[in-house]
Order: sequence, then structure tokens, then C-alpha cells
Amino acid sequence: MSGKQVVNIGIIGLGSRTETLLFSILQMSDVKIAAICDLKQERIDKILEILSGKVDTPGVYRNYRELLDDPEVEAVFIPTSWNSHLQIARDSMKKGKYAAIEVGGASSIEELWQLVHASEETRVSCMMLENCCYGRDELLVLNMVRQGLFGELIYCECGYEHYLGKEMAEEYLSGLERCRHNLRRNGDLYLTHGLGPVAKILNINRGNRFLSVSSHATKARGFSLAVKKHANMEGVRFNEGDIITTIIRCANGENITITHGVSLPRPYTRNCRIQGTNGIWLENAGGIYIEGISPCVEKRDPSGSISETHEWSPVESFYEKYDHPIWKKYKDKVASGRRGYDILTIEAFIDSVRNRTETPINVYDCAAWMSITTLSEQSVALGGAPVPCPDFTNGKWIYTAAKNTSFWSLDEVK
Repeated sequence: MSGKQVVNIGIIGLGSRTETLLFSILQMSDVKIAAICDLKQERIDKILEILSGKVDTPGVYRNYRELLDDPEVEAVFIPTSWNSHLQIARDSMKKGKYAAIEVGGASSIEELWQLVHASEETRVSCMMLENCCYGRDELLVLNMVRQGLFGELIYCECGYEHYLGKEMAEEYLSGLERCRHNLRRNGDLYLTHGLGPVAKILNINRGNRFLSVSSHATKARGFSLAVKKHANMEGVRFNEGDIITTIIRCANGENITITHGVSLPRPYTRNCRIQGTNGIWLENAGGIYIEGISPCVEKRDPSGSISETHEWSPVESFYEKYDHPIWKKYKDKVASGRRGYDILTIEAFIDSVRNRTETPINVYDCAAWMSITTLSEQSVALGGAPVPCPDFTNGKWIYTAAKNTSFWSLDEVK
């Protein structure tokens, strides 16, 4: 045993994402899976088989409200559908249980206000399990920004560009929810992998906030072609544009450009860019340029004019000096890829539950990030007109410095 107080958790929704989360949870001796819940018995049976011989048999429920009444459960993981996890998180907090939700955009602003009010009324926290916030390069840049190496931040980019044509065709045949959103909606449906780390770097809700959103969508062709190719079905029309471009204006004067594109063939990228008055990180270039540190070669042409050639420094060249303390401590224990980041994100959540403190990604972060999906959808429908962002903090962002000062904080570097 680790010597830490054991935290009893419940898991609501036992699909494929739960199986991935269990890879990390089962490595943690200070976490007990006290209860599981799903509507489908076959999913319950599969998870019980995975857990068999590894942990004590958990309580089993088919109704999540009954799980929330289980006095042994202190916190719940909610890897359910986009249209259900916010309601379950709200109900969890009302029962005094910390809630960990999966990523995704909201379907309405009202459901986000309900989430915020539930947390404020109960003083129980809700955390989005946005594992990219704990990626090595994202934390490296956060650390460097906090130390002033980038100067004053001016402009950021991020996104989610990933070809999901075959997956969407399969989901169309099976009727899964993500496909239904792409069939009916038109906006940035999946954005927190990029926006979460950028929002933390920009101190959103902590002296800064999102002011307005303007979004444009292209025509929709990619998923229809994919369904024709992989499902042999003609004439299926998706409403979701192939490329959604969104610009967020921030209170402190920064702009964030977000690109969503999952229906056209291409390699995966989150397209992160952090640019300040003294430097830039460009994920797709694999490099960082910091004035006074990165290479800058002066050249004189035959006329005597002097020009400068600026060169990227590999991101890896900054690890030794500027690696975030979290990665310095845990890098030897973290598996490669985003599945490896899961264990850091879960550790951060469990630490907050154990100490009854606010989570590093709190309910205001969840609401602000997830609202961009709904606001993007509205802006697209209005021809790209700017749409104002709600202030879910009700003005507290003006005064709120970093409250979470734990080792796992994404505000300050400990």
C-alpha cells in the first residue's frame, strides 16, 4: 500500500473508455473500485471479468441514482455519452460525491449552468479528465510561460484534426451517439484536447476569460463519402462541416484560433501554438523559439544589408531545465501516448477527493471549455457572427488568482 488514504470510487458507464481508464486505476493501490453501473448487463459482465482476481468484487447497479445513494462511494467517474454525463455529474455533486467527467462539448448552455450551480451549492468539485493538460510538452510550455520565457502572450492556436471516416461509418451503422451529433449539428464538437491546455496557459477564469466566439464551417462531404465507402450506403448527409474554424477573443486581448476537422484524410494533430512577445511553441514544427536562447544567425548580403535567420530549438532540448515538476517525478512511470497521461489526470483528481479540495480542472473550467461547442454552433448558424461567452464565474474571474496550489495544479508550478 502507498500509505495514502484509500478513496472509494464508482464508475458510471462501462463502455470502451472505462476499459482504458481501468488500465491506470488498477495500478493505483490507494483507489478502490467500490461500485460500477451500466444500463447494459453485457457491459457489466465484461468489466466484472476484467476486475476478477484483481480487486474485490464491486457493488453492481443498473440505475446510476442507486449507485449515488451508496454511502461507500466518495467519487464517481462518468465516461458516459455526451448527452448524459453532465446530468449525472450534476446529480453526483448534489449527493456530495466528486465527479470526474469525460471530454466533449456541451449541447446547451443551460446544462452547464446547472453543473456550476450544483458545485457552488454543495461545495463539491467536478473535474474534466482532460488528459492532454498533463501531456509532457503542454506542461513544459506551461512551466516556461509561468517563468516568463515567452514574454507576454499574444496569440494561440489549437485544434483536433484526426481522420475518423471509417469509425464514423461504423458508428452510423450502430447508431452510436457521436455519429448522431455529426449528423445533426454543425460546430466545433470536440475541442478540449487542444483548448484545455491553452486555456490553462492563458489563465482563463483566473484573471482572464473567454469573451466571444466566431465560427465558420465549410461544406460537408467527408463523412458522406466515408459512409458510402465503408458502409456501402448512398445519400447519407451529415450536417457537420468538414472544417470548422473558430476564433475566441479573450478579456486580456489574446486571440485563440481552433480548428476542428475529423472527416477528411489526414494525420492526427492538436495543432498547438503559443506565441508571446519573446517566443513561440509550434507543436507541428516540433520546436520552440525563445529570443536570446534559440539559434539566430545573422547574414550579410553583397550589398551590406544584414538579415536574420531564426531557427527552431527542438522541444526536447528544454526538457532538462524546464520539464514540469510533475513530469520530473512521474516520467518513468508514465506509459507512452495519451493513455499514459490518464494516470496523471486520475492521480490529480483522486488527490483532490482525498483532501476535499478543488480539482485542478474545476467546474468553471468545465463549463467555459464545453460552452465553446454550443457557442460555435450558434455562430455558424449566424454566418460567423460573434457570440458572447457566458461568465460562469459571475465576475469572480476578475479577482480569482490561482486557488489550487497543490502539486497537481495547472495554475501555478509547484
